Amino acid sequence: MDLGWHDMENVVYHQADLATEPIPFADNYFDYVSAFDFLEHIPRLLPKDGGTRLPFIEVMNEIWRVLKPNGIFYAVTPAYPSSAAFQDPTHVNIITEKTHEYFCGEAPAGKMYGFNGQFEALRTEFVMAKMAFTAEKSAAKSLYNLKYRLINPSRLTHFLWELRAQK
Repeated sequence: MDLGWHDMENVVYHQADLATEPIPFADNYFDYVSAFDFLEHIPRLLPKDGGTRLPFIEVMNEIWRVLKPNGIFYAVTPAYPSSAAFQDPTHVNIITEKTHEYFCGEAPAGKMYGFNGQFEALRTEFVMAKMAFTAEKSAAKSLYNLKYRLINPSRLTHFLWELRAQK
């Protein structure tokens, strides 16, 4: 979906295949990184030169790398046990209410798979979400206009992560 950000004044637009490329920004660059309906599309395991690589761990490393100390990572993704986690054939990474724990705490379990960072979980919860976009001319305001609203609390389909980078 083209949101038109590359046409907005004062917005720097970069495109990258984050399953195969690093995030094209320097270390400690962002105060906030968001991933809305994105993580479920990043494979957990891929073959590479007779071995394997872990793209989901690599993406989480990249997110942690580009966040400033105490920067915030916001993610909302379809999650198990909701059928929304499975119905789209491009969903290759099933997220649960515990997945974020591999990246959080004093000794994240993800370290055994190559995760280099550390997050603190500020908020994690199931939500039923619909994205509402508002066009803004300011890049700083555009993050705040990516708002999720609860539509029907009885049908919680997505899991929200609000994680703080510990550096």
